[in-house]
Amino acid sequence: MTNYDAIIVGAGQAGPPLAGRLTDAGMRVALIERKLVGGTCVNTGCMPTKTLVASAYAAHLARRRDLGIITGDISVDMTAVSARAHQVTINARTNNEKWLSGMEQLTLLRGHARFTGPASIAVDGVEISAPRIFLNVGGRASVPDMPGVGEVPYLDNTDMVALDTIPRHLVVIGGSYIGLEFAQMHARFGASVTVVERADRLVPREDPEISAAIQGILEDEGIAVRTGANCIGFRPHPDGVAVSVDCASGEPEVIGSHVLLAVGRRPNTDDLGLDAAGVAVDQRGYIIVDDRLATNVPGIWALGDCNGRGAFTHTAYNDFEIVAANLLDGGDRRLSQRVPGYALYIDPPLGRAGMTETEARAKGHDVLVSTRPMTRVGRAVEKGETKGMMKVVAERATRRILGAAILGTGGDEAIHGILDAMSADEPFDTLRWAVPVHPTVSELIPTLLLGLEAKGS
Repeated sequence: MTNYDAIIVGAGQAGPPLAGRLTDAGMRVALIERKLVGGTCVNTGCMPTKTLVASAYAAHLARRRDLGIITGDISVDMTAVSARAHQVTINARTNNEKWLSGMEQLTLLRGHARFTGPASIAVDGVEISAPRIFLNVGGRASVPDMPGVGEVPYLDNTDMVALDTIPRHLVVIGGSYIGLEFAQMHARFGASVTVVERADRLVPREDPEISAAIQGILEDEGIAVRTGANCIGFRPHPDGVAVSVDCASGEPEVIGSHVLLAVGRRPNTDDLGLDAAGVAVDQRGYIIVDDRLATNVPGIWALGDCNGRGAFTHTAYNDFEIVAANLLDGGDRRLSQRVPGYALYIDPPLGRAGMTETEARAKGHDVLVSTRPMTRVGRAVEKGETKGMMKVVAERATRRILGAAILGTGGDEAIHGILDAMSADEPFDTLRWAVPVHPTVSELIPTLLLGLEAKGS
C-alpha cells in the first residue's frame, strides 16, 4: 500500500484546484480520475453547451431584419458547430491536464476508485491510503422510470453535446435549465422542438410570472411547450419515438425523431464503496455533509455535485474554497454563508440570486416585492432585445434582499450586483444609491430597488 497525505477522488471543478493548494502546502497528494479530467463542466456541460448556445445566437441574430442588416439565406453547418464545441472542450481539458502534470508532489492515477476502509482506497486493484480523503465524483443524467423508456433510443446531455446533425423534431423531456437550453439552441439551428414538462409550468423552481415569461420567449420562437404532462411514456414509431404526454390540452402524443431526457441528475456514488468506509448518504445517494463539507467519517470530505448542496460549477469551486480556507488558512468558512445563485442560458438568459418570492413567503418572511419590465432598460431597447423582466424580493423589517431574478439580455451578468450586495449583507438602500454606468442592464437595478423603498416607507 502506498501512503499519501491526501487523496482526491475526481478531477472535476473542485479536485484540481484543491490538489494545487494541498501540494503547495507540501502535501503528497494522489488525484484519481476514472474518465475525463475537467468533469461535467469541461466535457459535457458548461463549456460545450455555452459554445453551442453562442452558435445558435449567431444564427438567430443573422436571421433578424429589424437591425437593418440584410443577409442571404442562413444555413447551419452542424458538423462545424459541433466541431467547434468539441475543440473548446479539448483545449480546456488539455490545459487542465498540463496544469496537473506540472504539480510537484501530485500523482494522477487513472482508474475507478473504491473504498476499502475509512482511510484506504483501491484504484483498479492498487491500494493507497491517506488520513485525508476528498470526494469530488460529480453526477450524471438521471434516467426516469417512465413507461417504455427502455424500448426506445434517447439522448442525455452527454449525447447532445456530441450531436453533429440537426434533429427533424427534438422532443425534450424536462422543462428546466438543461432541457430548455438545448431546446432553444436546436430550434435556432432549424429543428422543430417540443418541450414536455410534468409540472403545470416550466422551471417550477421559479415564480409563476418568471416561468410564464420564459415560456413566452420560447413559444415566440416556435417551440411547442406542453406542461401538465402527467403520463409521459414512450413507444417506437416509424418516424422515431412516439411520446405520450396526456396534457390538459393538445394532442395526446408527440412524434419525435430524437428524444432528450433532461429530468435531473444523480450522484456518482453508487459504485464508490462508501459502505466500506462507513460514509453516510441520503435516500437519493448524495453524500451527507455538514456545514464545512465534512462527512460523518472523520478525515473524509465531499465536494461538488455529489454532496447535494449545489449543482453548478461555481458551487463546486466554492466547496473547494471553503475546504481549503478551513484546512490551510485557519478559516471558518461554511456552506450556510453562501448565497445561492444560478443562470438559465436561454436567450435572453435568466440570472437568479437567493430565494424566490414563493420560497420567501413559505419560510414566513414579510416581503417587499418590486418588478420592472426589460422594456425599461435602455441597453435592451438599443439592442432590440426587450423580452423579460426584473424582480427583487426583500425582507421588510431588515431591508435585506432575499432574492432576485433578472430575465433579460445580460441578466446573467447584471445579477451579480445583487449577489454581491446579498453576500455583503447590506440593506437594499446601499445598492439603491449606487451609480451604475449608462447604458447598461445594471443601471435599472437602483430603480428596481426604489420600488421596494416606496413600499417599505
